[in-house]
Amino acid sequence: MNAAETAPDYDYDLIVIGAGSGGVRAGRIAAGHGARVAVIEADRPGGTCVIRGCVPKKLLVYGASIGGDIEDAAGFGWQIGKAHHDWASLIAAKDTEIDRLEGIYRKLLANAGADLIEGYGRITGPHDVSVGDKTYTAGKILLAVGGTPQLLDVPGMAEHAITSNEALDLPRRPQHIVIYGSGYIALEFAGIFAGFGSDVHLVYRGDLPLRGFDEDVRSMIASALEGRGITLHSGRIIAKIEEHGSQYQVTFDDGSSLLTDKVMAATGRRPNITGLGLDEAGVRVSGNGAVIVDDRSCTSVPSIFAVGDVTDRVNLTPVAIGEGHAFADSEFGGTPRSISHENIASAVFSQPPIASVGLSEVDAAKQYGALTIYESRFRAMKNTLSGRQEQTYMKLVVSSATDKVVGVHMMGPDAAEIMQGIAIAVKMGATKADFDAVVGIHPSAAEEFVTMRTPRTP
Repeated sequence: MNAAETAPDYDYDLIVIGAGSGGVRAGRIAAGHGARVAVIEADRPGGTCVIRGCVPKKLLVYGASIGGDIEDAAGFGWQIGKAHHDWASLIAAKDTEIDRLEGIYRKLLANAGADLIEGYGRITGPHDVSVGDKTYTAGKILLAVGGTPQLLDVPGMAEHAITSNEALDLPRRPQHIVIYGSGYIALEFAGIFAGFGSDVHLVYRGDLPLRGFDEDVRSMIASALEGRGITLHSGRIIAKIEEHGSQYQVTFDDGSSLLTDKVMAATGRRPNITGLGLDEAGVRVSGNGAVIVDDRSCTSVPSIFAVGDVTDRVNLTPVAIGEGHAFADSEFGGTPRSISHENIASAVFSQPPIASVGLSEVDAAKQYGALTIYESRFRAMKNTLSGRQEQTYMKLVVSSATDKVVGVHMMGPDAAEIMQGIAIAVKMGATKADFDAVVGIHPSAAEEFVTMRTPRTP
């Protein structure tokens, strides 16, 4: 669709609900193709990632990691006195940066010629969106509303627990905190609070953190978290949370309890569809509330589309951006296309960080049968002088029949930075022989990925 083909009977050619990364990208690209675009946002332009997710969280991760660097410094001859951290100054600096980024998102839409409508959008027809008492019409509607924290039905949880949204804006750092959950959000905030000196207790019902990740990585991160001073309560369920003076009493399913300053619920996220009017509009959703779409990101209503976390395909910001861009090119740029959801690299910004691309060993065995596993465990060179006993872990999962590398996993410093390059090789279908042919960069941790020669024995 180009500018000459726009539909004059509607207010807009495209209305996007949600000004996060995916929605803004879709709106900008569609406007660049000549479409008349409006983007509706109930909160702040930038969405989860920029305002209350990956960006502010990563800033806090950077700040928390400095505490570990100070601890390590003595091994290199630095004599540093007792360090003091000003939490309020960090939060203020974070807020300043988020304000700056929000301004950029507003300018991106304005410069593209898209209208920003502030308010809560509700679908009232296949081409209609209401904001307050005003209704706007469009040839196509795109849902890009993301996800929202999910609270379990536990007595006292809704009243007393914070989520990742509030954890980023606490006026004071808690001296003691209980984090319920063991997914990437739980681990990242556990590292943040522990890095600043909080007594952190991680509570989860499984035997290891990070359900769904490679089993060896799960085992390694559990040891690393304990090494960083985080107390793990595996196989535990929180039965109730009660106020206890200025603190909270957390009672577990076995009757034991502990007192804490804060309880953080990090028990997953769900699609953010409440109040959107999807049922009335006839938009089909799955059992967990995810909007069901086809390869074109089209819902059960031909004029309504959805991208990003609300579809619960691959819940990562770059994926939402890619889906939004592909949607705009397909529907308004005359270039039909979709993005591949296979071999997408991801990272957990825990301390130490984790990154992976491709399949876990368990999933690879289901898909490919016989596997050859290569792995390496070692103390990072920095740790040999710092005295830190923490190990780096690397793993290659290889199809025995084809020699193709089908999974790569790492826990250790710079894991995300290293894995981005490795992801290119895996996406291109590299074999173990291709890895072996590469000359490593020495001395570096990354060179281990191209120097592993001996398969793991059963």
